[in-house]
Amino acid sequence: MVLQFPVLGAFFLGLDSLFSTQGIMVMLLVGYAGAMWMFLTSAPKVYTVMVSDLRVAKEFYEGLLALSVADVPLHYYYNYEQTMGAASIDPLYMSATPTAMGTATGSAGSEGLWYQLKKNTQLHVISGASFGDKNRQRHVCFDRECLDAILLRIQSRRLRFKIRSKKPLNFLVKDIENRTIEMAEVSN
Repeated sequence: MVLQFPVLGAFFLGLDSLFSTQGIMVMLLVGYAGAMWMFLTSAPKVYTVMVSDLRVAKEFYEGLLALSVADVPLHYYYNYEQTMGAASIDPLYMSATPTAMGTATGSAGSEGLWYQLKKNTQLHVISGASFGDKNRQRHVCFDRECLDAILLRIQSRRLRFKIRSKKPLNFLVKDIENRTIEMAEVSN
């Protein structure tokens, strides 16, 4: 029986340091890190496409491609992943006079159109791309995976398209009103 009391005392000594100010701060930090990990791993992957005209883009993505409208991901409310600097964008693809952006919900970081591209992947469509040759609509993207997913959707809907180049990916597709839309990958 004499051996049991020191073990019990050592246990309470461990609890004393656990519930100290420093111990509580460590537990709070571990809890916060776990909550942030859960938040960020459950957030959908978001691809951004810059377009010449949001109205035409809405007709294309909702009408022809039949993408469902998605809610703005929670991490966009806090401007997480909003780090696309103007220095990394090729001026060839930027419009000389920026057009007004449509808003999905009116909150910061939610400008443009939001669509569900795949199960945990969303498409964020914003204005800002210049018109292409022959005043054709231009949709510009920095992610090859995004354009591959859009091309796969175009193929599954049996729309006519023409691949102009594979690296960087550039293809043409017709919309409902027979306008030519150029989908272009911009390499960083």
